[in-house]
Amino acid sequence: METCYRHPDRETGVSCSNCERPICPDCMTTTSVGMRCPECARDRTPVRTIQSLERQPTLTYTLIGINVLVGVAAYLSARSGISFAGDSLRGALAVSQVSIAQGEVWRLLSAGFVHAGTLHLAFNMFALYVLGGLLEPAIGKLRFGLIYFVSLLAGSFGALLLTAPNVPTVGASGAVFGMMGAAIVVMRNRGINPMESGLGLWLGLNLAITFLIPGISIGGHIGGLVGGTVAALLMFEIGDRFRVPAIVPAAAVALLGGLAVVGSLAISLG
Repeated sequence: METCYRHPDRETGVSCSNCERPICPDCMTTTSVGMRCPECARDRTPVRTIQSLERQPTLTYTLIGINVLVGVAAYLSARSGISFAGDSLRGALAVSQVSIAQGEVWRLLSAGFVHAGTLHLAFNMFALYVLGGLLEPAIGKLRFGLIYFVSLLAGSFGALLLTAPNVPTVGASGAVFGMMGAAIVVMRNRGINPMESGLGLWLGLNLAITFLIPGISIGGHIGGLVGGTVAALLMFEIGDRFRVPAIVPAAAVALLGGLAVVGSLAISLG
């Protein structure tokens, strides 16, 4: 029979559930995951359950990963001179009135996954990481995804509305601004003051940058902000107030995204 690793003169048939070292009754610590030795009991190793894994912002990480992969692909294709129907990858994914009028409606989404450069990508992904980590675990993946993509489509609509027909627009900024608006709505819905959290100040600063620095898509940022805010209001204010089934506000948000697409088509084809 084995002996306790701390008391060699004591035989024991019990081992630590973490490190599997033999331990005697004096060295046993009862935990929710079995008997542990004093060292492992002090470590308090976190146990990941299915519920805790479900609360991880995995959709946020997936969106960031896609954006980064597209950014790397755009950089490599530009360096190697690879063209896509005579254009760069960035140009092939960007959105403009001209491209939508040619029937390339998918650009309303694809433009949100390509960026003008490394700094543009880095700023948007940092903001998405912070906002997604805050919002996704609080409202769930489905509602987070709905708000994100509606904000993206609303941002594309806003960009087309306020940008010259042949000027392309790229970036996830519309979706990020939508997440800011949605986070403020959710905070207020749950009795949290957005100004005390710093989110209100962050939004104000980003709005100031939007209007003061040339070359930034004002329509994309404002469109995304309005889209995300309205989507969150439909889900958390109106949905909670009238106590309707969850599918009703979700369908209303999906309809909002559809209206953004219809508006984009109307602008481009008009």
